[in-house]
Amino acid sequence: MNSDRKLRTRLLTAVPIAALAFSLAACGGSAAERPSTGELSDGITKILEDSGQADILTEGQVDCVSEALLESEISDQDLANIAEGEDVQTSQEAKDLVESTMAEAVSTCITSTE
Repeated sequence: MNSDRKLRTRLLTAVPIAALAFSLAACGGSAAERPSTGELSDGITKILEDSGQADILTEGQVDCVSEALLESEISDQDLANIAEGEDVQTSQEAKDLVESTMAEAVSTCITSTE
């Protein structure tokens, strides 16, 4: 009986570890990771340059906007797209969230970094 109890205990201990390993493996691969502030700043700068608005924000303001976006509810994939210099969102709802968050961040960052 004692050996059955030990076996059951080992199995019960192994199940959460296996589940965690499986879930981490499922998250890997093609899933986007949240970019760094620097990566996001570079992407925002590229988007501004591509749209002819390179001088609209200072470097400090771009960094401030990047931090605000990172602290928001914007998905990792949408932030990764911005970090790549692509103004592309995964859905209309995501686009609306990016636009509203960006507008609020720009407003805040322009006044706080003047």
